[in-house]
Amino acid sequence: MADKWQALKEHQAKVAGRPLRELCEQKERAHQFSARAAAMLLDYSKTNIDETAKALLLELAMVSGVAEKRAAMFGGERINDTEGRAVLHTALRAPEGVSVLVDGQDVMPELRSTFARMAIFARDLRTGRFAGQGGKITYVINIGIGGSDLGPAMATLALAPYHDGPRLHYVSNVDGAHIADVIKGLNPETTLVIVASKTFTTIETMTNAETARAWLATKVANPAAQFAAVSTAAEKTAAFGIDAARVFGFEDWVGGRYSLWGPIGLGLMIAIGPEAFHDFLAGGRDMDERFLAEPFSENMPVMLALVGIWHNQICGYATRAVLPYDQRLSRLPAYLQQLEMESNGKSVAMDGSPLVTNSGPVVWGEPGTNGQHAFYQLIHQGTRVVPCEFLVAKAGHEPGLAHQHLLLVANCLAQSEALMRGRSLQEATAIMAKKGLTGAELARQARHRVFPGNRPSTTLVYPKLTPFTLGQIIALYEHRVFVEGVILGLNSYDQWGVELGKELALALQPILEGASADDKDGSTRALVDYLRG
Repeated sequence: MADKWQALKEHQAKVAGRPLRELCEQKERAHQFSARAAAMLLDYSKTNIDETAKALLLELAMVSGVAEKRAAMFGGERINDTEGRAVLHTALRAPEGVSVLVDGQDVMPELRSTFARMAIFARDLRTGRFAGQGGKITYVINIGIGGSDLGPAMATLALAPYHDGPRLHYVSNVDGAHIADVIKGLNPETTLVIVASKTFTTIETMTNAETARAWLATKVANPAAQFAAVSTAAEKTAAFGIDAARVFGFEDWVGGRYSLWGPIGLGLMIAIGPEAFHDFLAGGRDMDERFLAEPFSENMPVMLALVGIWHNQICGYATRAVLPYDQRLSRLPAYLQQLEMESNGKSVAMDGSPLVTNSGPVVWGEPGTNGQHAFYQLIHQGTRVVPCEFLVAKAGHEPGLAHQHLLLVANCLAQSEALMRGRSLQEATAIMAKKGLTGAELARQARHRVFPGNRPSTTLVYPKLTPFTLGQIIALYEHRVFVEGVILGLNSYDQWGVELGKELALALQPILEGASADDKDGSTRALVDYLRG
């Protein structure tokens, strides 16, 4: 392994100063440095990866055991070995007739039974067969946090053109302002509340659930009758008063940030209907099958991961900007922040030894074209290189506004071209000379208009943001995280880094209410004194 990393770093050092614009002039480059999945295209030709780098990256993936670990994951083995769990979010979208074994037991019959119950409940709610105490349900509030919120909230917004059910609202933050702003203007008599918490003990979620119950109680006689739960804690949901028929559980082999495909996606299913939700699953399944079957050199998740490894671990670029030129994907960067940073933001390998290279990058972004008027200045002319990942659809959902979509696509392509091409001092000087500037002022003004270029980007193009396409996109990034994690030698499926803060928060709550803070450090005691004063 060490020799593969070294070979990549040595090659990168040799080609680091090579102009990307020269690479992109090569006739076959766009074809050779791209990957397809159905009608979706991933173009990574605007990176400094050449045939040698690609070959070395593919060798790294091979010797890292990506193929073997992939088979183990899909086969139900306990690849999350720090928690002793299988990793089977892919089973949530597995095709009919497939058996998935965990410890020799097929998990699919129970999973399909849960999906059937979800579909019945969603249809009953959408048709009014299941109603609130004031009539047909018109609003649904999903209360969760982390993976119980980011995925469904992102997907619900992404698939807005397919909404034909109740309006969905999402509450996650324990800050009372979040739930207060959501319930303002809603009718408690026609609102369903979904509480999404596997253990039914997540403090932020349960605090908001109690607030929602009190709000419902102002208008309805039996608030619990308008609750559903996504949880495995049957005793706790029953104690809360939620009928078992409206409780949908999922197993511990589905991690929170990978759980959108199952019961955590109940709100999405209610919004778009079981049929469209099935199309969403089919998109994820399509990417799974391609990930399993296609050679690494043509495998979109593998190649996207290898581009990430090249930029972060080989080139040393610490961040990654996700830039969807699709307003309805505005929550995708936040979703990918959790998916990638919680999965691969580790410092130790599977055996507990320190990592020999950097772990995952900082992931951030906003939709275009808004970002162009915010942070693209830094991306184009800042002192740090930020690899960019553009996403854009060939067509939008608004035929009457096709001219606006054309402008959107033009902006997307222009940004990747500008990052690649740049503008030389000679070019900038010529531009300013035409404006009449001369001498020292010409030189000064020209320097401000130089674009370094040689800044890498990828572009993911898809036909239209449909449920099927969204499923493909999410599964693509899930498998990208998996491949990067295997190559880095870490466990992408635990998240011990979130535990310490939770423990300390539980201890601080009574202190803020007046208990002694003597066991806290001086800095924390000073903050407590200020907040209690």
